[in-house]
Amino acid sequence: MRDDELRPIEIGATTLARDQVVAVARDGAPVALGGAAEKNVARARQHVEALAGASEATYGVSTGFGALAVRHIPADRRMDLQRSLIRSHAAGAGPAVESEVVRALMLLRLRTLATGHTGVRPGTAAALAAMLNAGITPVVHEHGSLGCSGDLAPLAAVALALMGEGEVLDSSGRRAPAGQALNRAGIEPVTLAEKEGLALTNGTDGMLGMLVLAAADLRGLLDVADLTAAMSVEALLGTDRAFAADLQALRPHPGQAVSARRMHAALAGSEIVASHRGPECTRVQDAYSLRCAPQVHGAARDTLDHAELVADRELAAAVDNPVVLADGRVESNGNFHGAPLAYVLDFLAIPIADVAGIAERRTDRMLDIARSHGLPAFLAADPGVDSGHMIAQYTQAAVVSELKRLAVPGSVDSIPSSAMQEDHVSMGWGCARKLRRAVDGLRTVLAVELLTAARALDFRAPLRPAPVTTAVRDVLRTRVDGPGPDRHLAPEIASAEELIASGAVLGAVAEHLSRAPAS
Repeated sequence: MRDDELRPIEIGATTLARDQVVAVARDGAPVALGGAAEKNVARARQHVEALAGASEATYGVSTGFGALAVRHIPADRRMDLQRSLIRSHAAGAGPAVESEVVRALMLLRLRTLATGHTGVRPGTAAALAAMLNAGITPVVHEHGSLGCSGDLAPLAAVALALMGEGEVLDSSGRRAPAGQALNRAGIEPVTLAEKEGLALTNGTDGMLGMLVLAAADLRGLLDVADLTAAMSVEALLGTDRAFAADLQALRPHPGQAVSARRMHAALAGSEIVASHRGPECTRVQDAYSLRCAPQVHGAARDTLDHAELVADRELAAAVDNPVVLADGRVESNGNFHGAPLAYVLDFLAIPIADVAGIAERRTDRMLDIARSHGLPAFLAADPGVDSGHMIAQYTQAAVVSELKRLAVPGSVDSIPSSAMQEDHVSMGWGCARKLRRAVDGLRTVLAVELLTAARALDFRAPLRPAPVTTAVRDVLRTRVDGPGPDRHLAPEIASAEELIASGAVLGAVAEHLSRAPAS
C-alpha cells in the first residue's frame, strides 16, 4: 500500500496505540492533528503568552535553562534564547540512528504537543506533522541523550531541522540540508517562540519509540522461538509430553502456558515423535534445553507483557518541563526522568539473552553425535570432508556471548550534568540502543537454530515431521537448499534471518496454529 493510500492516524489529546507508532515509524503512515488537539494546543499557548508578558519570571518562558535558569531573559531576546537552545543542544555525535527511530520520536513528541500541556503554537505542531507526512527525517546521532531532561540532543536535532537548519534524509532517503528539503516539501521553517524550544526537546520520546519498536519485534521472535524449539525437540527425538496443558497448569504463568501450547501444537501429527513413543524408548526425560523451553520462553513473554504495560502508560503521558496545566499554571516537574523506561529496556535484554542461550544449547545438541541420537556429526553430508554446521554454532555462541554483555544494566549508571543541577539521570537512551542490538542478535541466533533444525529433520527421513514443522522447513527451503556438500553458509544464515524478519516463517504456520494463539 502506498503512503498516499494510508488513512491518516489522528493525533489527539489522548493515547496512541503501539501498532500506530509502528505504522508511522516503519510504514510511513500519515498523521493528522485532531480538532480537539488543535483546540487544546491553542488554549495552552494563550496561557504561555500571558506569562510571557508578566513581570514574574517563568522557567522556560522568560528564563534560561538548566543551571542557567536563574537568569531572566528580556522579551526582545527570547527568540534568540529558543534558537540558541536548539543549536546548542543539537550536540549529538557518532553514527546516525535508524530512520524508524527518528520517525517514532517525532511522532511521540507530536503526540505530547497535542495534549495541550506544552504551550507550543498550533503552527509549530502542524509543521512537525507536515515533516512526518513529507518523509523528511532529521539526522539524529547515536550519542547525546542521558535519558533525563528528555532525549535532549536527539530531539534538538529534530527541532533544528524544523527551524530549517542541520541535515535531514528526504523522502527518497538522500541526505540534504534541512532548509532545502523543507522548501521542496512546501513547509515553512519555524521561528521558535517562548517555551517552544523546551517543548520540542524535553521528552522521553526516543526511549519510548525504541521500546515500542523492540517490543513489536520481540513479540514475533518469541513466536519464532517456540517453532524452532519444537523443531529441535522433534529432530532430537524428544517428547511433547512435557508440554501437556495439565502439566503446565501446575505452574500458572500465562506466558509459559502460551509457549507450551504452541510447541505442543507444532509437534502434533509428527511421525518422528510417534516413532519413539513405545516401550522400547529408554529415555524418561529430555535435557533442560528441550523440556524447559516453555518455561524460559514463557518468562520472556511475561516480561514483555510488563514492558508493554509500561509503554502503554507512557503513550498516555504528557512529558515536558515545565508543563501547562488546565488552569493556566505553568509548573516544573520531574516527569522527564527516564527511569520507568530505562528499567524495562534493561529488563528485556535479560530474557533475550536467555532465550538465545537456550536456543544455542539446542543447536549444539543437534551437532554432537554423543547427544543427537543418530544424526551425523555436525549434520555434515560427509563428516570429516565436510564440516556441516560446526561453525554456524560458533557464530551463535559469539552472538549469545554479546547478548550476555548487552544484558548488563545501563540504568544503574548516572553521570551528573548541567553543573550538578541534573545530578541523577536514567541513561535510558543507551539502554534502548543496546536493546535494539539485542533484538537483532536474537534473530540471528534463531536463524541458525532454524537452519540446523530443518537440516536435522531432513536427516530423519523417511519419517515425516509434523505439519507445522514441515511448513516451517518448507518455507526455509524456498531460499536454502537441504543437506548436501558444504556450501557458503553466511548467505544461508542471512536468508533465514530475512524469512524471520519478513514474517514469512510465522505466516507459513498461522493457519496451523490458529488454535494456539501467541497471546
